[in-house]
Parts: sequence; structure tokens; C-alpha cells
Amino acid sequence: MKASRIAQAATLLAAFSMCAHAEDAPVTVLRAAHLFDAVSGKLVSPGVLVVRGKKIESVGASGPVPPGARVIELGDATLMPGFIDAHVHLSGQMSDNFYKDFYIGELRFPAEQAHYAARNARATLEAGFTSVRDVGSGDYQSLGLRNAINAGVIPGPRMLIANYAIGATAGHADQAPYPPEHVAPAGPIQGVCNGADQCRAAVRYQIKYGADVIKFMPSGGVLSLTDPVDVPELTQEEMNAIVSEAHAWKRKVAAHCHGDKAAKMAIAAGVDSIEHGSFLEDDTLQEMRKKHVFLVATLFAGYWVGQRADSFPPVIADKARAAAAQMMGMFQRAARIGVPVAFGTDAGVEPHGQNAKEFQLMASNGFSPAQSLLAGTAGAAELLGIQESTGTLQAGKLADVVAVPGDVLAHIEATAKPLLVMKEGVLVVGGG
Repeated sequence: MKASRIAQAATLLAAFSMCAHAEDAPVTVLRAAHLFDAVSGKLVSPGVLVVRGKKIESVGASGPVPPGARVIELGDATLMPGFIDAHVHLSGQMSDNFYKDFYIGELRFPAEQAHYAARNARATLEAGFTSVRDVGSGDYQSLGLRNAINAGVIPGPRMLIANYAIGATAGHADQAPYPPEHVAPAGPIQGVCNGADQCRAAVRYQIKYGADVIKFMPSGGVLSLTDPVDVPELTQEEMNAIVSEAHAWKRKVAAHCHGDKAAKMAIAAGVDSIEHGSFLEDDTLQEMRKKHVFLVATLFAGYWVGQRADSFPPVIADKARAAAAQMMGMFQRAARIGVPVAFGTDAGVEPHGQNAKEFQLMASNGFSPAQSLLAGTAGAAELLGIQESTGTLQAGKLADVVAVPGDVLAHIEATAKPLLVMKEGVLVVGGG
């Protein structure tokens, strides 16, 4: 009985302490001509947002200014939730020279590459992306980056990470075809598996070392040398093992799928999202709508590699042209069918910090500007499982905020030019 009273007293004391800290937290009021409501998909005009400490206190078209608040007048601008990119690779970035990237990637030590990863994280945050899902990196670069950001050591977006992507020997998740006497073949700890048991082990290894999400490769990829882009690389049993094991550990699963047959198998296994989806057929898209499987189309990556196909080795160039030729049409059909869409760019293929180009590409391929913004806010938050804390501007949620010039629904390209970026109540860009 005495212990119970002590526990109750401790709980009350903690609650009072939290309230006191909340009252003492700095208050910032953001005012703009417009505010994008990511619940309704409509603009509120004007827009007023009150931030206390890390969280949003109130939101609407008007309201009193709390005593002692800092007021930031943004004028003809639109306030929005912080953007969310569900498909990035912050640990690296391609140049326009595939061969140079290939050799530099082998010669850099992980500790050196970590500095480039930190630069990429900062560029992403300053572009207005306050949350990202990093779906594959080597040497635990994304793990170290996430932990350093969480500790406040470096600036960057909130990160959910996959560690190594999982796939078959010779598939898109496997390393380049180095002579085996020079480089040891990868195994389940690096995400390379053959057979259901190894695939379960690969999932467990990623989780052991901190993965928030599991990424696997049911089909081939574009920027790899040994695999056709549109064929299945894992059996149904292997896919079932990966997805069931991940879900048992309460991790969502992202499936890299350009090919339609592989996507059908991944959907049957129970995946949460299909990434890329270049060659998806209408019946597959219908099944995704029925089962609420998200499409993360990465249109920017398709556009980028299609523009640069001539600089790639011939086998990669052919795949890049084929995928780029199909991706936009696939997205237009997905939009008509009503497939749930989450924003994702594959940043790292294209430069970090230019992620907002995806908004424009979605808006010119079947989505309205409002649908595009919803995909990069509330929709992506739902896919990542962080909708209770971010993705919309609502009281009680974290103060992840972006402001862009003018009426964003009239000028979607304004998303590429943020006037203000705030993550958890801290100004990153703008505000004087």
C-alpha cells in the first residue's frame, strides 16, 4: 500500500514538473497568408500557428498572441506540415560519372563517408524535409546518422532506417560482381539470403542492429550490373519469410519492385509498400488499392536516370531507359485507380536537397497539387507509422513546419524554396 502511494506521488510530481516545463517553454507564433490543412487538403486563409516548446499549441485562421511570444510574420506565404520523404539514401550521392562513383565508393572509409552523410542530412532538413525513411545503406551509415541526429550532435531530419536491404545472391541488394578471391561474398548479416531460413536471419540481423523498417528486393534494380530490372529475384517462400518475420517484430516492410510479377508476389506476402513500381499493371494497382498497400513511386529518380542514361554502362543504361519510359504512365494510372501514395524520391540517386521536385512530378502526372502535398505529409506519415506525432498541423503534435512563398496550391513549385523550416519547434531556416 505504501509503495503504491509513493508511486502515485511520483507520477503526480512528474506530471506537475512536465506542466511547469511546458509553461516555461518558449512560444513562437507563425503568421502567413495561407495554411495548408493536411487533414482536409484545403487552404485556410489566413493561417496562424502557435508553437510552445516542441509542440503545436493551436492552429487556425486567427487567435490571440500569448504574452511574451515571438511573432514571425511571413506575409504572402503558406504554412504546411514538415515534408516527409519515404525513400532516401542519405549515406551517399551519385554524381554524373558512374565509374568514378564506383571506385570512390570502394576507396572511402566508412568514417570518411559519414561526413558526407551528415552533409546530406543537413541539406535534406534545410529543404523542408523534417522526417525521412532511409531504405538501405552499407556499413551502418544510416544507423550512425540517425543516432547522431537523435542525440543532437548534428542537424538532420527525423530518420527511420532499414540498415542493409535484403535480397538474393546476384540481386539488387547484393554487392557488385567482384572476383570472390578479392572480396568475400555477402551473407545474411549484409542482407544477402538464399532460402526462407536465411531470409528470416537477414531480417533478424537488421533488427538486431537497430532497423526501424525492413527493405527487401523482390525484383531487379536499375543501377546494378547483374540483374534484369523486371524479374522476380526471390521465391514466394522467401518473400513470405521476410514479411512475416518483420511483421512479427512489429516492423513495416518496403518492397523494391520495378517488375509487375515480383510486385504481385510481394503483395501476396503482405508488404506495406511497393517502391518504384515502374512496370506495374492495372490489376496489380487495383490489388494495392484493395489491400491499402502504398505506392512510393520515386518519379524524380526515374526522371533523373532517364536523363542521364547515356553516361551509364550499357546494361544499366538499357534498364534506366526502360524504367524511365514506363514510370510516369504507371503513376498516372495509379492516380486514376486511387492507389494510396506516399511521397518518396530515392534521393542519393539524384542530389539531396532537391527532394521537392517530386511534388511537381506528381502534380504533372495525374495528381492535383493538394494530393501531391498530402502524399508528402499525412500520407507519408501514415506509411511510416508516425502519424500520431507529425504529418499534419494539429494541436499536440510536434512542431514540424515548413513555409513557402505564395499560395502553394497555385504554385506547387514553391515547395522547392522554403522560407522557413522548423523541426520540433527549433528554427532551421528563416525566422531572422
